[in-house]
Amino acid sequence: MGAEQHRVRPPVTLGLLAVACVSYVLQQTLVVPALPTIQRDLDTTTTWSTWVFTGFLLTSAVATPLLGKLGDTYGKKRLLVIAMVIFAVGTVGAALSSSIAMLIAARALQGAAGAVFPLAFGIVRDELPPERVGMGLGLLSATFGVGGGAGLVLSGVILESLPWTWLFWIGAAPVVGALLLVWRLVPESPVRTPSRIDWWGALTLSVGLSALLLALSEGERWGWLSGATLGVFSLSVAVLILWVAVELRVDQPMVDIGMMRDRAVLWTNIVALIAGFAMFGTFLLVPSFVQMGAGLPPGLASQIDYGFSASVIVAGLYLLPASAVMLVVGPLGGILESRIGARALTGIGSVVLGLGGLTLAAFHGSGYQIVIAMTLIGIGVGLVYAMLAKLIVDSVSREVTGVAMGMNTVMRTIGGVIGGQVGAALLSAITISGTPDIPAESAFTITFLIAGCAAFVGALCTMRIPNRRTQAAAAQAREQATLATAGRSS
Repeated sequence: MGAEQHRVRPPVTLGLLAVACVSYVLQQTLVVPALPTIQRDLDTTTTWSTWVFTGFLLTSAVATPLLGKLGDTYGKKRLLVIAMVIFAVGTVGAALSSSIAMLIAARALQGAAGAVFPLAFGIVRDELPPERVGMGLGLLSATFGVGGGAGLVLSGVILESLPWTWLFWIGAAPVVGALLLVWRLVPESPVRTPSRIDWWGALTLSVGLSALLLALSEGERWGWLSGATLGVFSLSVAVLILWVAVELRVDQPMVDIGMMRDRAVLWTNIVALIAGFAMFGTFLLVPSFVQMGAGLPPGLASQIDYGFSASVIVAGLYLLPASAVMLVVGPLGGILESRIGARALTGIGSVVLGLGGLTLAAFHGSGYQIVIAMTLIGIGVGLVYAMLAKLIVDSVSREVTGVAMGMNTVMRTIGGVIGGQVGAALLSAITISGTPDIPAESAFTITFLIAGCAAFVGALCTMRIPNRRTQAAAAQAREQATLATAGRSS
């Protein structure tokens, strides 16, 4: 009866998890177009308004592996509900914010719910029939891009007629709705790994990741070779080395370093880093590119011979083809995986993603060229993100799915931050002569070219991932070892 209950509503379970994931990603990107408005309304500086986005990323990177590990130990549904409660509180807090400090704190709470993804992936693996796991992982993975693109579009629509606080009031509705339905309808996973909390491992990983993302996020403003940037980078390296040393010494580490060094997990995480870099190196820059010339004085606008002077709403619409195609390609990739293999589809997706970046670099003079390039990027990202989840699931035992997916999500986040910062640095460094720091067309072209080439490097890296048969044998061996260790501990 119990086992039957767990399988009674897989479509409902999957649908609710997808809503939870989309709600989270929407809030990640929804604020990006609103930052200048928030800065003006709260009478703050550009630095502090930027922290509305940076604070979200920092707490996401810190909390995702920790809550993923706790989900493996205490129940994935339980931790998913806790993460969504934190998310809902943060969203309402952001809507009620009357100062920049309060808004940053609320955004940090929102970011702490980043574990929604690895916990949802774990529930899909544990609760869906085996033949539907690939499709389920593909659908949830697609929400990364769908929510990201839709957030930029929706933000422009809301800001056109409503105050920025409505970004959060409107965003709170699906969060609270999904929270109540997940709590009532999603079954708790019976797969758990009893273990003690590795506080030192959690602390050192949190400090190391925070320092790394802080240096990446602020390097452009501080100066990449400044003492502050190099110092924070050095602190990050030192603390992450300490984290590895801690994890190798404790009996029940938060993250098994042996698992992270496993060839399948290691190279899948490297591909995730590169995919995040390539996606954000294009996604975040396309709206800026098509808006070039909008709102500038006629004399200044005449010096810009590229872009379409698009509004915020129209700029967001250029991302819709990529978002729409991801929603189809993600689940389709999960269905095709049983025939073609996750590694092969990851390589194909990386190549298509690279072609999209190169298309943007070479052809961006007309709207239809942007749409074609973004469609290719959507196909590539949809395949890669869906298959990364499947590769991790195939590589690790059920008992560590949460923390393994959490670390993969962190790698994707770090790659995205690096991609965004490389683009920002190039746009700041390569400007039109005689203008107040307006980027030259070549700055965008070089960034798109780098993103495309990086995706091709990712395709080469997929060749280092073991094939399915090798992964299955290794995963079975690790699962037996994990069960044996748990038996000795008990």
